Amino acid sequence: MPDLDPVIHAQARLRITATLATLEVDDTIAFPRLQELLDMTAGNLSTHLRKLEEADYVAVSKSHQGRMPVTYLALTKRGRRAFEDYTDALRDLLGQAP
Repeated sequence: MPDLDPVIHAQARLRITATLATLEVDDTIAFPRLQELLDMTAGNLSTHLRKLEEADYVAVSKSHQGRMPVTYLALTKRGRRAFEDYTDALRDLLGQAP
């Protein structure tokens, strides 16, 4: 039986990584946009992003637009690989070839 990455397996973190995986490599998304897409509270999203960041699956960068702070998010190379491995493990579990 294939192992499913417990960091990604939580529903909210799976939704986050799946959404970030749709971005091109080196592209980022602003925190409010991701929050809107996933319909999550800021606190809930932050909590799950912290777990993903601790695993080095998500890169968080902060900057300013004018006087407003902005947080940008992206999958790291390790995070993208972990998501691909996770989806491959799911396919194996379901008996489907990639």
